[in-house]
Amino acid sequence: MAPISRIQGIFKPEFKFGIGGVSLGNEFNKITDREAQQALEEAWNVGVRYFDVAPWYGLGLAERRFGHFLHNQKRSDYLLSTKVGKLLKASKNNSHETMYPLSDSPNDLVIDYTGDGVRRSIEDSLQRLGVDSIDMAFVHDLSPDFAFFPTPWEEQYEIARKGAFPALSKMRDEGVIKGWGVGVNTPMAILKVMVDADPDVCLCARQYSLIDHEDTVENLFPKVREKGVGLVIGSSLNAGFIGGSPRYNYGAENYKIPPKVIEKRRKLREVAEQFGVDLKTAAIQFSAAPDVAVALVVGAGSDRQIREDWNSLQTKIPNEFWQELKDRSLVHQDASVPFV
Repeated sequence: MAPISRIQGIFKPEFKFGIGGVSLGNEFNKITDREAQQALEEAWNVGVRYFDVAPWYGLGLAERRFGHFLHNQKRSDYLLSTKVGKLLKASKNNSHETMYPLSDSPNDLVIDYTGDGVRRSIEDSLQRLGVDSIDMAFVHDLSPDFAFFPTPWEEQYEIARKGAFPALSKMRDEGVIKGWGVGVNTPMAILKVMVDADPDVCLCARQYSLIDHEDTVENLFPKVREKGVGLVIGSSLNAGFIGGSPRYNYGAENYKIPPKVIEKRRKLREVAEQFGVDLKTAAIQFSAAPDVAVALVVGAGSDRQIREDWNSLQTKIPNEFWQELKDRSLVHQDASVPFV
């Protein structure tokens, strides 16, 4: 089995649907090890074979949980991605309560986008995961919205441009990893890295959802098509907001939801009710539809959630629903929709 191929020059993972590690790192709620194991077991049982995690998620907690499950699976049977740029250092006086209060992590965060730093990051992740290789490495949160940079983000980007980017290209060429890119919450770093380096695939973490996708359609998608870079799409539900969560995206102030966002969700719900469509199902299918979306990653904190998300991809939605969204200008006219 070959988890990665290239079709017309674009990096194509064999597995198009994955589970991400944010929720299982206790970003939103306290999840027990047993509950995390049940979620990962259910993901595997329904057919999920792509797993995306990061040192940042729970400051090591998510990688340990994923590794506890994955080290019992045949390595060639699944696709694995993690992030680089954030090292962890155990400390009795750690600051996890500031960064990841529900994680109970013993670790402090060390930002390091140097070449040596990303090599160490991958080695540390392999040890936490208990596996011998990863497939894709994403340079994590290299954009202005990350709150814990020790210096301005422009300085951190320059460190990555000179250090992380060439180091990851070399590791790819040597066969240590199969591909790399950036994993960010804003399109800016994806656009920049395609000018400054040669990424294969980037994680578009919250820029393409039913709620928020216009800028991505108009500015990001044309560039990645031009460069032959694939996108893994994340947060199709805006951290659960589309499904009814009282939060929107990530961060300490994600409870401060813009009124226009709440109003757009209301209008989307209105159309969904008109056609008897589950809005969460529509949102997941929408984020998976673009030609440049080589994979979709969803967060799930329970076996029920991952089962529902998997089933959402199998559900048929009437074409009239998507046309109505375009007619009401709730979806960009150039956005791909999953017509059947």
